[in-house]
Amino acid sequence: MSGKVLVACVGNVFLGDDAFGVEVAKHLAGRQLPAGVSVIDFGIRSYDLAYALMNEWDLKILVDALPRGGNPGTIYVMEPELPSSVNQEALDAHSMNPVAVLQLVGALGGEVGRLLVVGCEPETVEPNPEGKMGLSAPVNMAVDEAVRVIEGLIASDGRQVMAA
Repeated sequence: MSGKVLVACVGNVFLGDDAFGVEVAKHLAGRQLPAGVSVIDFGIRSYDLAYALMNEWDLKILVDALPRGGNPGTIYVMEPELPSSVNQEALDAHSMNPVAVLQLVGALGGEVGRLLVVGCEPETVEPNPEGKMGLSAPVNMAVDEAVRVIEGLIASDGRQVMAA
């Protein structure tokens, strides 16, 4: 691994499996990572994430719950197509929608650059009016796998991207 790497973890701890990225950040905090790697728990702070993505990083890894229709706990690694246009949702400081954050970067005059997403299939993405803290069992079990995947991506400078 050479250069600067941002591991940007996002999620809402009050929405169950949406906190996947936050839990991964906690696990990575206890790991020995190479110099130049920054792991940041952005939670639901979309503007902070947008500004961080505009900094010069050789590799950016976004960690989040990622519903794609698979079995809960499935880990995905993908290199997303970056949005080319901005919609009004991108300007909402009170939500954390990764696509909107990427649009916000463009609206602020920045470029995202190389970005990989490490996501986990949540068991549920339905918000509970009372909130639900804590990950479901399959998503909780996937946290260690996600940490290993992220460490592998860092070691390979992001060249070992698995098919999504």
